[in-house]
Amino acid sequence: QVQLVESGVGLVQAGGSLRLSCAASGIIFSIFTMNWYRQAPGKQRELVAAIATSGSTNYADSVKGRFTISRDNAKNTVYLQMNSLKPEDTAVYYCNAQMVFHAYWGQGTQVTVSS
Repeated sequence: QVQLVESGVGLVQAGGSLRLSCAASGIIFSIFTMNWYRQAPGKQRELVAAIATSGSTNYADSVKGRFTISRDNAKNTVYLQMNSLKPEDTAVYYCNAQMVFHAYWGQGTQVTVSS
């Protein structure tokens, strides 16, 4: 059974930092591209950051320079370090594992940035 379990403190003031973690089980973690998505109320889910099996990364323009995605294949875990947080970063953040036609999602974790 595949499980992606997100964790991280959910409430922070603007300008603060937060680190999300996503622990995966039931998959060969190292062969999956790992992604963080987010969905704000009334908006579509959007890709925030991605890290390939090679370690190469991509970011949405809105978070470049502020967010960092990383992975630890030994721990089957992907991280999202979020700095200089803004109220517009408030959303439910989802961990996603992607490999060709296989895609798995975590349950999501709420991140709220107060102004």
